[in-house]
Parts: sequence; structure tokens; C-alpha cells
Amino acid sequence: MKVVKYLFLLFALFLGITISGQELPPVQNFAPSDYEAENQNWAISQSAGKEVFIANNKGLLAYNGAAWTLYTSPNETIMRSAKVVGERIYSGYYMEFGFWEADEFGVLNYTSLSETIRSQLEEDEEFWTILNVDNYILFQSLKRIYAYDIKEHTVNILAYASNLPKMFSVDKGIYYQKIGEGLFKIENGKEVLVFKNKVVQQDEVASVFSKNGILHVLTRHNGFYREQEGILAKWATPSEGLFEEISVYSGLALSDGSYALGTIAHGLIILDAEGNLKYRLDELNGLRNNTVLSLFQDMDQNLWLGLDNGVAYVNLDSPFRVYHDNSGVVGSVYTAIVRDGLLYLGTNQGLFYKPLDDNNGFTFIKGTQGQVWSLDEIQGTLFCGHHEGTFIIEGGEARQILDIPGTWKIGEIKEGSGMLLQGNYSGLYVLHKVRGQWQLKHKIKGFDNSARFFEVFDDEIFVNHEYKGIFRINVDAEFTEAKSIAIDTTLIGANSGMVKYKEELLYACQQGVFKYDRASETFLRDSLISTALDANSYLSGKLIVDNTDGYLWMFSNSGIHYLSNGSLNSTPRLNEIPISARDRNSIVGYESVTALPEPDSYLFGIGSGYISADISVSFDKEFQVGISNVRKTGKNKVPSGDEKINTESTGAFENEENNLEISYYTAEFNKFLRPQYQYRLEGIYPNWSPWSDRTTASFENLPYGNYSFEVRARVGNKLSSGSAEYTFSIARPWYLSNMMWGVYFFSFILISLIVHNTYRLYYRKKQRKLQEENKREMQVVKLQNEKEIIKIKNDQLQEDFKNKSNELAASTMSIIKKNQLLSQVKEQLMAGKEDSGSVKKIVEIIDRNLKQNDDWELFKEAFNNADREFLKKLEQAHPNLTPNDIRLCSYLRLNLSSKEMAQLLNISTRSVEIKRYRLRKKLNLMHDENLVSYILRL
Repeated sequence: MKVVKYLFLLFALFLGITISGQELPPVQNFAPSDYEAENQNWAISQSAGKEVFIANNKGLLAYNGAAWTLYTSPNETIMRSAKVVGERIYSGYYMEFGFWEADEFGVLNYTSLSETIRSQLEEDEEFWTILNVDNYILFQSLKRIYAYDIKEHTVNILAYASNLPKMFSVDKGIYYQKIGEGLFKIENGKEVLVFKNKVVQQDEVASVFSKNGILHVLTRHNGFYREQEGILAKWATPSEGLFEEISVYSGLALSDGSYALGTIAHGLIILDAEGNLKYRLDELNGLRNNTVLSLFQDMDQNLWLGLDNGVAYVNLDSPFRVYHDNSGVVGSVYTAIVRDGLLYLGTNQGLFYKPLDDNNGFTFIKGTQGQVWSLDEIQGTLFCGHHEGTFIIEGGEARQILDIPGTWKIGEIKEGSGMLLQGNYSGLYVLHKVRGQWQLKHKIKGFDNSARFFEVFDDEIFVNHEYKGIFRINVDAEFTEAKSIAIDTTLIGANSGMVKYKEELLYACQQGVFKYDRASETFLRDSLISTALDANSYLSGKLIVDNTDGYLWMFSNSGIHYLSNGSLNSTPRLNEIPISARDRNSIVGYESVTALPEPDSYLFGIGSGYISADISVSFDKEFQVGISNVRKTGKNKVPSGDEKINTESTGAFENEENNLEISYYTAEFNKFLRPQYQYRLEGIYPNWSPWSDRTTASFENLPYGNYSFEVRARVGNKLSSGSAEYTFSIARPWYLSNMMWGVYFFSFILISLIVHNTYRLYYRKKQRKLQEENKREMQVVKLQNEKEIIKIKNDQLQEDFKNKSNELAASTMSIIKKNQLLSQVKEQLMAGKEDSGSVKKIVEIIDRNLKQNDDWELFKEAFNNADREFLKKLEQAHPNLTPNDIRLCSYLRLNLSSKEMAQLLNISTRSVEIKRYRLRKKLNLMHDENLVSYILRL
């Protein structure tokens, strides 16, 4: 195929053949993959809400402008016919006919009408046509016509035949053809033969129309016939030759008086009211398939086509017309111009032209193969800026005057100067006229940059370079040399543009549109024009001035904009043609606009041809927006029949059903004016969403509460009349239900009581513990106090003991000293006159005093006071001791010396030692055991 295409291109380039092409209304195609059903589509109808229903091989297709829905055939056979009557969609199949009706959820359910007469059906009957007449619905098979009475709900048979190709409704009358017999009409429930001409006996009737009360019959192979004085006569239309090469399968009289012919293998043919060919649509110029099985004109005058492979609609009343170069020979249109009744197209393939009133196509101009950048008419001469240089175009011929590569643009330096300025890949060049011929004068020295956008402004040259900035070149009077060059690098942007408009120099980039300020020598942002090129919708900074109407054209993602003067004053007004960048398929940064001779008509270059538009047509048609369905979603949610939701009533969802998908639509069918939507969800998202062409809104993990979903649409510049709403609520989770709140309340009280009692027991226990601890502490304190008291008492006892010991020691020493004194006195007395009676008496008194037991008793009392327990222990350990032994032990306890004891005992020291010896024996002491130590240990 590529080889054939290239050969065809070469043939066009070198021989100058005509490239077929026509300006056609916009066509929107749908492939089976779009509607997810079978290829063939046999009938089309529309509801009052503008929803389109199509009889497809697989079942009933419903299209609301946003989404397709398929309802499979009830008996799994091919659906041959469909007709919307009121709220029902009647349909016919193989051995079956009935109707579809929407339930409360908006889902269509089928009811069979043929079930009651199943036994009366002929074998292999298929129902190809359905018509509505008064209170009857007529179902036509190839053998019979069945009438369903809407009021009585009965089915009757109206007509019989061996071959009934089609049935037609004309002026409330029913016509049908019987092959071999003629054309019949039903009158008062009976069939009446209307025409039995040979043509309607042998050739199949494709359609029957009524025009000005005259019956017209369209045949498959022989064209049109019409009634004349009760006879069916040939209607010889200007397009009669078409019927020699085509086979008509379906026909339709359009609302404007023209005719649509659906053919087998030759696409769609539109004839005007007089039978002249208006245009053809086939696979070469935009149609998906060349066999048209069914035709239908909707409420907005769009023509729907049921194809042998797909579905399409044609915007017959669209202000847009499209020349689409499916062959790829013409290519992408970069520039266009109308001159001397000819339309020129400059493309990436070369230069083409055709007469404006000729629909036969474009002719290639020899020698211009390659990229054409511009077409400029200056001083009566048409210049072509080309990749290979500069051409002058005269009619269908091109003459190259300059071979410097890459001519971007040509313009006048000054009016009346006789010089032209040309921007090329390599800089700026000056042309002048010599002996009536334009030729190169010189290049401007000092500037060698590409000059795609340049303007002469205030005797200076401004050049916009997308990657370097804006050059401001000061040249000499003859434009021969650049005296100075300044570069403004503050405004640099890809796809930026510059143009001179009404004595102002404008520059456009993603930041907006800027106007050159002479005072500050800088570019300042223009707030009005910049609204067309805001950052969100920015596509290209290409600016074009239309010299015909004085408009300034701009291009954005959302549409084509133009600046014009206001209707009542000179205040500029910004207008928009709402055809998006996706739909117009233009070459970004190389957009083009050309005024056509018809008022308010313009041509816009696109990637494979062009679009023409009548900008006077209003895009403010009233329309509605609706909600098609609401679906519960979620990660683990499997779609099922239980997911049906009534969008007309308030929705109530469980808390776990808080993931929803809401679908909406606008039943507007326009290829270039696609609906856009905004929505908001009151209750959580109060602000409108950005405009988008998405037809679903998804919400996940919505908290419980009441919500109101609202959606509105816009088509072109017009908002929908009102918005569609769906209110719903998400239930509180089970743990926040009223019952659970009651449970929580009683649980709170119960828990409070439990906690209270627990704390009470706890604090009681703690109190007891504290009391016990306090008691123990008091006991410890008491013990400590008692210990202190004991200590104090012990200290007092120790002190008393010490005092007693001191008294005992003092008493002992006193006795010893007394006895010692008495002994000394006795000795002195004895040394004197022993025979003296007086002395003898004194000695006796002293002896008596020394031998008296009073001293011992006194000592014993003092000793008991000092060491009361000793004597008890001694008596218990040695009960066999004599009083003298005890007395000796007491003296030993006091650790007295033998001499001191001798004084107390009034004996000699030797006697004391003997006593001690004897005492040891009584005490049973070992030889090496010390007596005094033993006594002290007791």
C-alpha cells in the first residue's frame, strides 16, 4: 500500500493530476470495538430524551452520547429492527418480536408480543421493519405484516405475501411491495394495489417518500420514480448516471428536502431537493464502511448511518465542513490563500489549488514539491515561501525567483518603499523590483539567525526566535546592515509567536500575550487578550492577523479565538470557536487561518486537510444533562444485578457501600462540539471540579452523612439548562448506630459502676493497707520508743550501777581504811604498855569492831545494789559455798588484791591465799584457769 501511495504521489507531483476531495460535513464513526457488539446495524431510532437505539446483530444498542449499553437479543438471534414509540423500544428478531421498557433503575427489560401467537408464525420469519400508525405497531417480515393493538394488547395479521422486502410509512399511510405484484397500500385494514409498474414488480423498492403531496419511489437499481396523474413515472434527476453504478439499500427524505441514499459498496450519497449530487461519503473521505444498511435523522438533524461494519453519524447542520485528505497526497496544510477565484493550499507535500466553486478536487502545481511555509499576496503578486526558496505563483504555475533555502515569510518594509523583507533560515533578505520583476537586492549584514517571525516596527526590525529570545535590530536607512542588535531573553518560549496588529507589536507565549511598550522598550502583558491563552489551555503562541475582517486569531487547547471590535463600540471583544485541539488536529505552532469569500467563512489548516467554518453560527443551543447510572464500587466488588440503583430517588447506602461511581451524559451528537462536564459533591466537595470530557465521577471511602451530587455540562460556550442531581446518604457504621449508642450508654453506666466499685474496693484495700502500714509503723515507732525507753533505762541503770559501783568501791575502801586504821591503832597500842588495863580494853574494843559483821552487811547491801544478779548466779552455780566463800568471791568480783581482802577479812595475806586456794577447789577450777576471770564471767 505504501508503494502505491508513493507512486501516486510522484504521479501527482510530476504530472499535475487532480486530487479528489470535497468539503464534507463532520462525520463521527464508531467501530464495533467502541460499542462492544457485532458489526452489522440494521435499524436506528431515537427516544424523546435523545437517546439513540440501534438494532445490532447481537441485540439492542443504546447510546446516550457518553456510553454504549448492549441488551442482548432475548432468543440470541440477530436483531433486524428497532422503533421507539413513547417509552417503549419495539424490536424484531428471528421468530420473535416485542418491546423493551425501562424499569425503575433505568434498565431495559424485554417483553415478548409474539409469544401469544407463536403457533401462527411462519417458519424462519424475521422481522425487518417496525412502523407506528395511530394505535398500532406494525411488524413486517418477508412474508407477513403483524399489527399489535396498543390499547387492546392483541396481535393480528394484516397482509400475506411470499416476498415483502420492506414496509414504508408515508403521510400516515402504510406502503409495501410484493415482488412480482407491485406496490400496495393498506386502507381501512385492507390491502390496495397502488402501482403495478414493471419497475416495482421486478426491482426492489428502497424507500417511498411524499413531496408536496406527490408520491416518490426510490428503487434499488433504477433510481427515482414519482406519481404523475395516477401513474408511476421515471423522475430523471441530474444525478441519474449514479444509479448505473450503485445499488441503493436504504433511502431517507431529509428535513431540508434533500435525499440520503444508503448504498451497497458505495457509501452514502446526498442529493438535494432537485436530485443534484451534493456530496458522497465513503471510506476514502471519512466513512468507516461503504455499505449503509440503515438511515435515521435525529432531532438535531444529524444523519445516523447503520453500517455493515460500525455506526456513524453526520452533522448535516454543522457550521463546519471538512476536507480530509485520506490519501495522504495533499498532506498537512500549513498555509492557504484565496486569489482570483482559486483556493491555494500550501502543505508539507507542495502547493495545490482548485477553483472555489469546483468540488472535483485539488491540482498539484508542478515544481513546488516539498514544504510550503507561507503564501503572501503583496502588491498584486502571490509569493510562496518554500523550503527550497521563493516562488511567484500565477494561476496554476510557479516560478522560482530565489533559491536561498527556507523562506519563512515575505512582507513589505514600508508602504511605497518598493522593497520587501524576507525571513529565511539564515537571516533577513531584501527584495526589490527590477524591470517589473522581483529579485534579491541584498542580505542584511550582521544578522544570521532564523527569522520565522519578524515585523518592521518603528523603523526597527523585531525577530522572534523561539529558543534565543526577541531580537531588536536597528538597521540603516537602506536596510543593508544591522547597526545594533539587542536581545530580550526575558520572553523565551517554544511555539511562541509575534505579529503587528493595529499599530501594536504583540508577542504570545505560555505566560500570555504581551504588547510592546515604546516608553519602557519592554513587552507588557495584555490582560484582555491573555485570557484566551491562559496557562491551563495554552497550546500555541501563533498569532494571525486577518486582513479581510481585521480579526486577530489565536489557538488554544479548548478552541480557536479571535479578537474583534464590539458591536456597539470599539472596545475589543474576545470570541471563541469551541473546537478543541484534539478535534481540529492542527499542526501545533504552524496553525493557519484564511478568510473565504463567503461572509464570516474561514478555512483552518489541519494535519490532513482543512476545516472550514461559518463563525456567524451561534453555538448556544439549549440542551440537558442527565445522570445515567450510579454504581457501587470497591476493590473486591464484583458487578452483579444487585448493583442496580434508582437514580430518580434518594439513595441510601450502608456504611461499607461508601465507594460509588456516578455516570452522566449529554445526548448531544456533534463531532467538533463535544460536551464537557463539571461536578461537585455537596457534603464533602463543595467546589466545582475542573471542566473535563470524562463522563464518570468516582468517590472512595466516603464518610457517613448526607450528600448531593450535582453535574452540569457545556457544549461550546453554552452551559446546560440546569444541572442533574442525585442525593444519597451513607449510613453510620454499625458501631455508631442508635442501637449501639444505647449499648454504649448502658455499657458506659455499667462500666462506670464497675469502675466505681473497683476503685472503691481498690481504695478500701489501699486504705486498709495504709492502716496496716500505719499500724506497723506505729508498732515500729512504739518498739523504737520502748527501745529508747529501755536504752534510757539501761543508761540509767548503767548510771545507777556506776553510781552503786562507785558507792560500793567507796564503801569498800572506807571499810578497808577503817580496818587499816584500827589495825594501825591496835599495833601502836600493842607496842606500848600491853599490860595497861585501859589499853587492853581499847584493843578489845578494836578487835570487837574488826570482827563485827556490820561491815560485811553494809558491803553486801552495796554489792547487791551494784551487782544483784552475781550472788544469785553464784549460789545457783555453787550452792555448797559458805558465807565466807561467798564473801571472798564478792571481793574477787571487785578485783581486790589479796592485801585489800586481808584488810577486809582482818586476816593475814597468807591466810587470804589459802582461802583462795580452797575456793578454787570448791569451784572445781582447772589448774590453768584463773580464779578472778571465772568470777568475772559469772
